[in-house]
Amino acid sequence: MSRHTLAPAASAAALPGAADRSRRPGILLLAVLLLGAAAALALTVRADVVNPPFQAADERWLDWMGGPHEGVPAAVAAVLDWFGGPLGVVVPLAVLAFLLVRRRWVSAGFLLGVYLVGSMAVVQGLKHLVDRPRPADPMVRVDHGSFPSGHAAGAALLVVLVGVLLVPAARRRGWWAGGAVFTLAMMWSRTWLHAHWLSDTLAGAAAGAGTALLAWWAFSPALAREHDGRAHPA
Repeated sequence: MSRHTLAPAASAAALPGAADRSRRPGILLLAVLLLGAAAALALTVRADVVNPPFQAADERWLDWMGGPHEGVPAAVAAVLDWFGGPLGVVVPLAVLAFLLVRRRWVSAGFLLGVYLVGSMAVVQGLKHLVDRPRPADPMVRVDHGSFPSGHAAGAALLVVLVGVLLVPAARRRGWWAGGAVFTLAMMWSRTWLHAHWLSDTLAGAAAGAGTALLAWWAFSPALAREHDGRAHPA
């Protein structure tokens, strides 16, 4: 095989999503498990929004999140609260602008559609379905319904979307590890600020990641065709 044949193949392998030419059953299985867990938590809480079976564990965790709310933890929590709030939309908008400048139309549409579906349809749909009371005296401004955590859902959703669209496949393992730490930090911040119960953050992270993974499984052939077209222009 000539060196000219190897070069395009190596370039294609370096592109995000270049190896995702078929729908992987493992991704679908993980997406279904995560979404199923979020749905099971939602139905359990909806049956008794004031005292679900794990309310005692939620209250115990909230007690652990008490104490002085100042110093470095307060600064970190404030940054994460900003990131997950309305102003934090600058991050997905910046990624969308980058994709549009690079003329990655399929990727841009994928990002916009999945982000809107995940953050609005899934999260807000669950909020209206469950409408769980929040912990007393939240330290930040909050909307109605504690379940699920929109901040945790948005963090997990964005981690998967950026990993799929911008991170080369060979480097994704490190990205997933860092993204898991970021999502856990967001979950901690929401309970530390008394904005959510622990189970709210678990359901939010599961719903966000599950939605993004399901979309990745469904649209991976289209994303791969776009990447292959950029690697082998006519």
